[in-house]
Amino acid sequence: MRDHKGNLIAAAGQKVNPLDFVAIRQDLVFIDGDDRAQLAWATARYTDVAAKIIFVNGSPIEQMTAKKRRFYFDQEGKLTRTFGIEHTPAVVSQNGKTMRVSEHVIKPGRPG
Repeated sequence: MRDHKGNLIAAAGQKVNPLDFVAIRQDLVFIDGDDRAQLAWATARYTDVAAKIIFVNGSPIEQMTAKKRRFYFDQEGKLTRTFGIEHTPAVVSQNGKTMRVSEHVIKPGRPG
C-alpha cells in the first residue's frame, strides 16, 4: 500500500492498525432514528463536536431539519457489521489502539 506520493506504507501481507497513524476524536453514536427515546438520549448527551450520531433506521434528513444539527446514516449496515453492533443505542470510541463498543439500555420515560 502506498500513500498519495508513492511512499510505501505497508508491504504486501503486512498487518497495519490505522489507529497507529490517526486518532478518532469523535465518538460514533448509533441509534434507531425512529425511536424518539434513543434520539432524545443521543442529542441530550452528545454535541456535534463530541460525536457523530449515526442512524441505523429512520430519516436523518428529516431530523437534521427538525433538530438543526447534522446526522449520518449507516448505508447498508456496513458500520454496524464492522463494529459488531447488535443493539442500539451503541457508542463506538477509541480506546488506545482499539475501538470500544458500548451498547446502552434506555429506561422507559428517561431520555438520558
